[in-house]
Amino acid sequence: MTPPLAIPSKSPRAVAASVSPSSSQTLHDRLRKQESCPAIRKPKVLHPVDNEDLKLLILENISQDAVRAFQAQGFHVDHYTKAFSEDELIDKISQYHAIGIRSKTKITERVIKAAHKLLVIGCFCIGTNQVDLVTAGKAGIPVFNSPFSNSRSVAELVVSEMIALSRQLVERSHEMRQGIWNKQSKGCWEVRGKTLGIVGYGHIGSQLSVLAEALGMRVIFYDVINIMPLGSARQVNTLPTLLAEADFVTLHVPELPETINMIGSQELAQMKMGSYLINNARGRVVDIPALIEALRSKHLAGAAIDVYPQEPGSNGAPFDDQVNSWSSALRSLPNVILTPHIGGSTEEAQRMIGEEVSLALSRYLTYGSTLGAVNFPEVDLRAITAEQGNHVRVCHVHSNQPGVLKQVNEALSPYNVEKQYSDSKGDVAYLLADIADVSPQDVNKLQEMIKHTSANILTRLLA
Repeated sequence: MTPPLAIPSKSPRAVAASVSPSSSQTLHDRLRKQESCPAIRKPKVLHPVDNEDLKLLILENISQDAVRAFQAQGFHVDHYTKAFSEDELIDKISQYHAIGIRSKTKITERVIKAAHKLLVIGCFCIGTNQVDLVTAGKAGIPVFNSPFSNSRSVAELVVSEMIALSRQLVERSHEMRQGIWNKQSKGCWEVRGKTLGIVGYGHIGSQLSVLAEALGMRVIFYDVINIMPLGSARQVNTLPTLLAEADFVTLHVPELPETINMIGSQELAQMKMGSYLINNARGRVVDIPALIEALRSKHLAGAAIDVYPQEPGSNGAPFDDQVNSWSSALRSLPNVILTPHIGGSTEEAQRMIGEEVSLALSRYLTYGSTLGAVNFPEVDLRAITAEQGNHVRVCHVHSNQPGVLKQVNEALSPYNVEKQYSDSKGDVAYLLADIADVSPQDVNKLQEMIKHTSANILTRLLA
C-alpha cells in the first residue's frame, strides 16, 4: 500500500464566520452584556440643578428588580404591594417626582392636579387607559408603558384556556376535589382542526396565531387595519364574519370608545353554537350580563375571563356583587374559567416589564429622553460625555405655539449650543438642548429665564 503523503502545514488562516446567539439568551441578557463593555466615551451622569432628591412611588407589587434598579441610581423609593385609591393618591402624590403603577391604580385629572412635583408616570403593563393621558401631557408629564414584554405570557394563557375549555378541565377538577369521579368524553374536543378567531392582530394576537397553528388550528383574524398575516393565518373583512366562522374567539384590543361592549348580545348571537369566548384584553370590551345569558342558554359552550369592568384593589379582597353586580351569577356558571387579571403575571414578563419601564423612567429623569412615551413628543439627544464637565442639558416642555424657539434661543444666545432637538405632539412640544461653557453661577439664572417664557409648561436643567 502506498504510504500517505505528508501535506505540509501552513500557518493558520483567519476565517470569518457568523455565529448564532444561544437560544437561551434573551434580548435583555444581550443588552446587559453590551452595557457591561467599557464605553469609548463614558456618558456623564446628569442630575437636576434644583438639587432635590428624586422620590419615586411604586405601587401594585411591581418587580423588585425595578425597585432595586431605581435605588441603585440613588433615587428614594417607596414601594407598596397594593393599588391606591384616588383619595389616597391625592393625599400622598404631592411629595413624589415619579410614580410606577400597573392596571388597578387610576391616575385621574384630580390626581395630576395634586401632583405638584410629578415629572413622569410609568405603567408597568401594556395598557395606559388607567391614566388621563391628555391631562398628563398638558401638565408636561410623559407616560411610559411596556407594549411588548408580556405578549408571550398572555398568548400562552390563551392556549391553555382553549385546551382547558374544550376538555372541560375546570369542571372535572372541581368534581374530583369534591370526591366525585366523572369520566366522560361528551362535549370534549381536541383543538386540532378547530378555527381560532383573533380580534386584534397586534403583538399578542400575532404570537398567539403562531402558537395556535403549531397545535394544528386554523387561524383567522379581524383588525381595523390591514396586516400581513403570519404563517397561514387569514384576515377577514368584518367582525361578524369572524364570529360566524370561529370555534374559539379571543379578544386582544385596547379599551377605546369604539371597543367598549364590542361583544354584546348581537355579537354573541352571531357566534357559532357551541363556541367559546376568551377575553384577556380589557374588562369593558365584553357585555358580561349578555355573556351570562349566552352561557345559560347553551349557545356558548364556555368562556374564559381574565379582566373585568371593576376589579378589587388588592389580593384577598372579595370578588362579589359589591364589585360587579353580576359577579355571583358569573361564578355559578359551568365551564367558565375566571382568573384575577393574570395574563401578564409570569416571572419572565414581570422581570422584562420592570427592566423596560424602569429604564425608560430613569432615562427621562436623568437624561430627558422621551423615547417610547405614549402621550408625548419622542425626543432624545446623544449623551453628554464625562469629559464635558461644564455642559448643561435643557429639558423644556412648552405649549405648541409659534415663537417659542425664538424666545428660548434668545435665552441661550450667550452660550454655545452644541446640539438641539425639538418635536411636538398635539398641544405639547418638547425641546432638548445641550449647552457648553455654562458657569455654575449662570445655571439658575438660565433656568429662570426659560421658565418665564410665555409658553412654558415645565423646564428642567440637568448638569
